[in-house]
Amino acid sequence: MATFKSLTEADLLAFSTGLIAGVDEVGRGPLVGDVVTAAVILDPHRPIIGLNDSKKLTEKRREVLFDEICTKALCYHVGRASPAEIDELNILHATMLAMQRAVAGLNIAPELVLVDGNRSPVFLAHNGAGLTSHSIIKGDGLIASISAASIIAKVTRDREMDVLDAAYPQYGFAKHKGYPTKAHFEAIAEHGVFDQYRKSFKPVKAILDR
Repeated sequence: MATFKSLTEADLLAFSTGLIAGVDEVGRGPLVGDVVTAAVILDPHRPIIGLNDSKKLTEKRREVLFDEICTKALCYHVGRASPAEIDELNILHATMLAMQRAVAGLNIAPELVLVDGNRSPVFLAHNGAGLTSHSIIKGDGLIASISAASIIAKVTRDREMDVLDAAYPQYGFAKHKGYPTKAHFEAIAEHGVFDQYRKSFKPVKAILDR
């Protein structure tokens, strides 16, 4: 596994002549809910215009691109790790596990896996053979398949926070998406925590210890 500060789509031809899966995660920082990852293999014959780091896109644009990715991609899969797994493994290892699950769930085996960030887990093909992977710093803004994965993961997790908001409207999850904002801390102080919270995270643990 190698790490690169920047690569272009053309550069990837030096590493692979086959299918490339892009992988990204959303939700390492929130106090509540799953960490969500996605793996996407794009169809080179059906390009998608406007792919970018999901954080740089408006919610409306993400939703439009989400539907287009789901329609045009050769395949995609969402992986996740639960709050209980995050508490047991820590957030880094839980994220790596969720990425492995995303790639394992693809119904087409990629030749190369590209991961946003500075590290990558070990990925296995369906036959148990290891897959070649590279991590790419800021890859979600550089590599189309990683951008697509970031959008799939972001929209998926945001929708799940909207569902959680409907069940627990007093916490404001639809607005802060579980991240540690002032409004979120105030809601926790007033209403406490429930089973979807990551109990190993310091702000949550501090409340439970009290």
